[in-house]
Amino acid sequence: MPTEATPLSAAAGARRTPEVLTGSGAVLRTLEHLGITDVFGLPGGAIIPFYDELMASTTIRHVLVRHEQGAGHAAEGYASASGRVGVAIATSGPGATNLVTAIADAYMDSVPFIAITGQVFSTLMGTDAFQEADIVGITMPITKHSFLVTDPADIPATLAAAYQIATTGRPGPVLVDITKDAQQKSAPYVWPPKIDLPGYRPVTKAHGKQIAAAAQLLAESERPVLYVGGGVVRSGATAELKAFAEATGAPVVTTLMARGAFPDTHPQHLGMPGMHGTVPAVLGLQDSDLIIALGARFDDRVTGKADEFAPDAKVVHVDIDPAEISKIRFADVPIVGDAKEVLADLLDAWGGIAPADRADTAAWWEKLEGLRKDFPLGYAEPTDGLLAPQAIIKRIGELTGPEAIYASGVGQHQMWSAQFIQYERPHAWLNSGGAGTMGYSVPAAMGAKVAEPDRVVWAIDGDGCFQMTNQELATCVINDIPIKVAIINNSSLGMVRQWQTLFYDGRHSFTDLETGHQTRRVPDFVKLADAYGALGIRVERADEVDDAIRLALETNDRPVVIDFVVSRDSMVWPMVPQGVGNSSIEYARDHAPSWDVEDADMTGDPA
Repeated sequence: MPTEATPLSAAAGARRTPEVLTGSGAVLRTLEHLGITDVFGLPGGAIIPFYDELMASTTIRHVLVRHEQGAGHAAEGYASASGRVGVAIATSGPGATNLVTAIADAYMDSVPFIAITGQVFSTLMGTDAFQEADIVGITMPITKHSFLVTDPADIPATLAAAYQIATTGRPGPVLVDITKDAQQKSAPYVWPPKIDLPGYRPVTKAHGKQIAAAAQLLAESERPVLYVGGGVVRSGATAELKAFAEATGAPVVTTLMARGAFPDTHPQHLGMPGMHGTVPAVLGLQDSDLIIALGARFDDRVTGKADEFAPDAKVVHVDIDPAEISKIRFADVPIVGDAKEVLADLLDAWGGIAPADRADTAAWWEKLEGLRKDFPLGYAEPTDGLLAPQAIIKRIGELTGPEAIYASGVGQHQMWSAQFIQYERPHAWLNSGGAGTMGYSVPAAMGAKVAEPDRVVWAIDGDGCFQMTNQELATCVINDIPIKVAIINNSSLGMVRQWQTLFYDGRHSFTDLETGHQTRRVPDFVKLADAYGALGIRVERADEVDDAIRLALETNDRPVVIDFVVSRDSMVWPMVPQGVGNSSIEYARDHAPSWDVEDADMTGDPA
């Protein structure tokens, strides 16, 4: 049972005769006991009883979204920005299925998230009743667990169990589907309830022998790398990571999901690894003799062709989810445990190894520094006279600073945002990493702003992504959620277009969107922003960029949408084509760094 967010009333705990509540009242009371203060949702017939109860609440803020997917992503953004659980509410049938994309997204990225859905009367289930869908069955593969509640007496224990499952171990989404009759009927309300979760016992403390073995491998390593994944952020282990990295002197790489887990300005940070990672990070991993993976899952976007990844490296794999260990890359030292506790134990074990018994890594650092000098992160100015998207995103980060929150959509602008904004703290970077969900940015930024109202929140979006969920601007205007939206408008599905350019002989099949330079501008994003009651700005010249960003930062009475019209020919570099080894990284088009690992065949088929 969680303790930090379950303020229990002494009177309630001592009450001998339980209060009788409707199921809907039990849902509300349980959410209050769990410390939930904000929820995102959209009512419908099967969830009306709960909404009738929620209307009278003075402790829980409900944000009425314009689409259930928006509620789900807002709950994700809320959780990812704050570390607290996010809650989304929807009705049965299409209301529930509209949450599926966000649930899958949260599952891939280990986001603590509770989805509460209404269901048709229990007597109608299985009859193809109006707005009936088996949402428990639909979501079972993409949740940590899915519950169906048909008895109001079960509501407190079920929601408390959902909270525990969502927030402990490897975080993730849990769905609670409650029939309409369970919401309407009454039952004694018992708090705290007895929670029985057979088999659910997340291991947080690692085995001491494994810790010692990992420390010994590190002491013997001449070319180590700390490969840091999003699990370090989810576990709140960033301070422990910094202490361990500085004590060992090992280079650090942070994945797309871990940006901000280790400060970008720290001299030991090599950058982001993977398909669009920095050359030092990608080739540093590739030539390492030891990888200490912390809360990372050896995703294909990081490893490239898995059997060619880091061929000479031994692996210490730390993860709270035992299913991840050795799933893709065999772990020489598997460590099951919470990253925060494991890193503290590793630091103690490292301190017990005499400096004279530790391998010299000076030559390794000399090699890595050479890569940093020869292959700094940069970009080419467009030749068509239009704006460079990388420069715009870099200026957003520079003018706003590291205390802000940056939520991106998916595609080129996502990679540029990960590359060109400096992240100095956890929870500053929100994105859809595993699922790659277009439409994530605006509602996630909205949720983040609700969770962290005193921080500046940017949604850095593409013109394609923005058109999927921009209806949530209405939610932001009406609920006084003043996010800033930067549309990197290249008038196309940019990442798909880049792959078509590189791998399909420039056949740009169905990727033009008619939103940007010399097009019909359908829609006109400035007019769209104005229609929603937001401030709309268009930027087409370099000398307009800073003024537009500053105006956005100064405007806090409504959302701001900036239409940055950029070159459609700008590409994301560096790049490792899918299907080849990471030794085949290209620093820029037709420019591959020389490296002493034999180059792999550059014939991968992107998919």
